[in-house]
Amino acid sequence: MALPNLHDSVVIVTGASSGMGEATARALHAAGAHPVLAARRADRLEALSAELGDALSFAMDVTHPGHVSRLVDGTLAHYGRIDGLVNNAGASLSGTVADVDLDEFRGVLELNVVAPVALTQAVVPSMRAAGHGTIVNVSSGTTRRVAVGLSPYASTKSALNMLTLASRAELADDGIDVSLLVPFITATEFGGGMFQGPDVQVAGGKPHSASYVAAVILRMLQTGEERIDLLPGPEDGPLTSLP
Repeated sequence: MALPNLHDSVVIVTGASSGMGEATARALHAAGAHPVLAARRADRLEALSAELGDALSFAMDVTHPGHVSRLVDGTLAHYGRIDGLVNNAGASLSGTVADVDLDEFRGVLELNVVAPVALTQAVVPSMRAAGHGTIVNVSSGTTRRVAVGLSPYASTKSALNMLTLASRAELADDGIDVSLLVPFITATEFGGGMFQGPDVQVAGGKPHSASYVAAVILRMLQTGEERIDLLPGPEDGPLTSLP
């Protein structure tokens, strides 16, 4: 079940030290929720936590099983529940199938595919016990095309798409909504910050701001809708919600 009123809800956000994750944490705090911050960069997490009223934070690697357990156990010990999870942490990897470094590919698979599954498995027991919960998985617009030159990265996000939609069906009877967000290009540090310039235009549109994407994530936490694709266009334009 979705979270129509985010006030006082407890929502874990991975990749919270920058970009869409940081913007989502800020938006949750502004809505009266309790964002739980998870990311690798401890210094940034500490600063963000202080800005957000000493929000609970965990400097961690989401690909490490022990770190995932510490995150979930620590959140439950502090708040007694987990209402939402935003699987936002991820990394890109350019190259072709013929040339990609397999060790690098395995690392991105662990981060973009295995870690969201591990986090989902970790929060499901408490959500089942409560009879509600919402999980939002952040994918990539590269999955909407044949991503030549980005196929290693796009393939991991395509796998996440299927896992998201399948887990939505599998967890529906438990009162848990699993939602898929497929962004357009976003002006963040992702990809070396190549889309952050004020005059950048990509695919006929200006990159979206992290705060705009965060607002969409909060909408999905509140509505539990299955999928939203963010397409090129103004941030005040209509959202494309696909069944």
